Amino acid sequence: MPDETFRLTPLTAIEARLVPYDWPWARAASAAIEANWARRRARHPGMFDGTVLLACACAVADGTARLDLFAARYSAFIAFRDAWGAGAAPGGAVRNAFAAIVPWSADGAVLLGEMGAHTANAGQLYFPCGTPDPDDVRGAAVDLAGSAAREFLEETGLAAPEGTDGDAWVLLEGEGQLAFLRPVRFPEPAAALCARIEDHRRREAEPELAGIRLVRRRADIDPQRVPGFARAYLAHALP
Repeated sequence: MPDETFRLTPLTAIEARLVPYDWPWARAASAAIEANWARRRARHPGMFDGTVLLACACAVADGTARLDLFAARYSAFIAFRDAWGAGAAPGGAVRNAFAAIVPWSADGAVLLGEMGAHTANAGQLYFPCGTPDPDDVRGAAVDLAGSAAREFLEETGLAAPEGTDGDAWVLLEGEGQLAFLRPVRFPEPAAALCARIEDHRRREAEPELAGIRLVRRRADIDPQRVPGFARAYLAHALP
């Protein structure tokens, strides 16, 4: 059944911009952020405390989502996300905003990436994606569509077919997240797409994905490994 903690909104466009923002929670929780980062680094020494972009405002009108993003340390983002996961939701308007391509095969399967053991989300199954970062900034604008395409290409070796740039988006909002999903239908069947992704994985020194899993119906969703935003979308889109 659909995850009722997430609200689904169809979109025709996304407009995002980079703004300055003083994050009160991060200032107040600085000691907790450092302690959480130390615990995380002990489990995954390769994690890097770089810069990511988080949302501090979002409004939807006439099918267009307009959001403000600001720069934050990755360690603060991880502590923020872990607090939500532990049921201690930080106050304020800040949300984890990200964009992802949802790959559909020609024969009706959705492809989920299994996150590698060295990643912060080890073992989870969801659409290849990542938190936007300064590489996605274009002047004052933030290119979320480009972020989704870049992350998808890096993780799978696949580019979206030509002519899909104008495809509609879906916003999944809940649990401190703004997940902007763009369903894309590929012309190949699932087996061919999986083979291409596996070939890409074998050529990577440290692939982010441990593999690909297919879902064709709601019964295929693993509630223990598929995060809420992906469960909500799949429950809406699959028979």
